[in-house]
Amino acid sequence: MHPLILASSSPRRKELLQVLQIPFQSVDANVDESIEPNTEPSVAVKELAHRKANAVAVNHPNSCVIGSDTVVALDGKILGKPVDRADARRMLQLLAGNTHFVYTGVALVRGKKSQVFFEETEVTFWDLSDTEIEGYLDSGEPFDKAGSYGIQGYGSLFVKKIHGDYFSVVGLPVSRLSRELLAFQAENE
Repeated sequence: MHPLILASSSPRRKELLQVLQIPFQSVDANVDESIEPNTEPSVAVKELAHRKANAVAVNHPNSCVIGSDTVVALDGKILGKPVDRADARRMLQLLAGNTHFVYTGVALVRGKKSQVFFEETEVTFWDLSDTEIEGYLDSGEPFDKAGSYGIQGYGSLFVKKIHGDYFSVVGLPVSRLSRELLAFQAENE
C-alpha cells in the first residue's frame, strides 16, 4: 500500500480518517475554494475535493492523496461557511424547520490516476427560536462550518432527523472511503 496523505488540516477529517487504522499524514491543500455561481452541489464538492487532492499530489507523486470537501445545500443553493455572525444567523434561520442536503466529495489521487465520488445526506432541523440561534452563535461553533453548523457538536441539538451517512455530514464518509480506497489502491499497484 502506498503512503496515504490527507489533503486537509481539518481536525474533524483527521479524526475520522483515523478510524480506518491506516497510517497517514496530513498536508494542508491551501487551494482556492471558489466555485462558479449556480454550480450543482454534487459537482462543486467533487471539483473542490479533486482540486485539493491534486494540489498536494503534485508534491507527493508516490502517495495516495485524499481530498475532501463538504457543502450544505438548501433548495439546490449552496450554503458555504459564513462570512460573519449575520451570515451565520441567516443560514441557521433558513435551515430552521426545513430539510436540507449535505454533500461531501472525496477525491483519491496517485500520480496521474484519480477517482472521485460524493455522498449526499438528508438532514432535517427542528424549528429554532431566536434564543437558540443566538446561543449557538455565542458558542463560536458555526463560524468555520459549511451551513453554519456542526452536527458533531452543539449543532446536533438542532437535528430532528438524518437520512444517509452521518460521518459524511461531519466531513468524511469513512465507510465508503474505506471501500473506495481499497479498490483504488489495488487498481493502482
